Amino acid sequence: MELTSRERFIRTFQHREIDRIVMIDEPWQGTLRRWHEEGLPADVAWEDYFGFDRRVTFSIDNSPQFEQKIIEETDRYIIHTTNWGATLKSFKEQDSTPEFLDCFISDPESWEIAKARMTPDESRINWKWLDERYKKARAAGEYLDLALWFGFDVTHSWASGTENVLIGMYEDPEWIMDMFGHYLDVSLALYDKILAKGYVFDGVHWPDDMGYKNTTFFSLDMYRELLKPFQKKACDWAHERGMFVELHSCGYVEPFIPDLIEIGVDCLNPIEVKAGMDPVRIKKTYGDKLALRGGINAVLWNDKDAILAELDRLIPVLKENSGYFFSSDHSIPNSVSFENFKAIADRIRELGKY
Repeated sequence: MELTSRERFIRTFQHREIDRIVMIDEPWQGTLRRWHEEGLPADVAWEDYFGFDRRVTFSIDNSPQFEQKIIEETDRYIIHTTNWGATLKSFKEQDSTPEFLDCFISDPESWEIAKARMTPDESRINWKWLDERYKKARAAGEYLDLALWFGFDVTHSWASGTENVLIGMYEDPEWIMDMFGHYLDVSLALYDKILAKGYVFDGVHWPDDMGYKNTTFFSLDMYRELLKPFQKKACDWAHERGMFVELHSCGYVEPFIPDLIEIGVDCLNPIEVKAGMDPVRIKKTYGDKLALRGGINAVLWNDKDAILAELDRLIPVLKENSGYFFSSDHSIPNSVSFENFKAIADRIRELGKY
């Protein structure tokens, strides 16, 4: 029997029998443009064309809602401010990475100004979009989850700057923990308002990149003291409401895995191979306690023979006893051709059957 995306997701989290592994990923905008140029029909969603599963994510705005304005614009870039108080130089080339020029929230004093603006007011919820998209997703059997926005990654990368946060974690941990906690508290208060209206969601997920190549951003002791309590609070909140928990953490984060399992993380992604994560070792060590998503090296996807051989090697192991979501170990770059991705999708459907 063919399952819906929602049924497939839920059973995978539960390590139960399914018809095939979940297929989920995120192509870059430039990747989609390339695929359309190379044969993807304009009127067909890429997920439907390749037979991928659907997850619908709802989010709220827990930012300080600072003024967003353009400071300078040229043919190549725009310098602008964000609702988090950051000043960015965003390049107009598709799939480019913005350059962060300045951060308003750079010390405890500026944080207090921002914090006072971060209140769980219902105006931060897009009720119209929620109602319309929720009904469609439920009718189509799609998996629905909530996006949380808190923790180390989003605090340093979008609001306060990496250097400020890492130094703060050592010199002024109370300030950093207050940011982690307030981000989370505002998010949960807003989502409680949504749940109180009768909406039901299947899970939550959030990004918190805690590692880079072959090592972590901070020690296990510092993680346990400063960040783990808030991640546990998020897991407890979700589980008390019958939702699964997925954590996205790029880089080498294997030292944190036992603690993530302890606090209740149900699924870890993206299992970044190029950063030193070994999906087979992690599956064999933790696969009975933790679902995995990813672990397929995105660097190989532009080489058809190499990526198909990698799929042949990994998927039979990763899908054992369920608990595996197929995905790249980050996202699908624009180096991946339409032809290559068709071959990848076909091979996954073949290898992913139970």
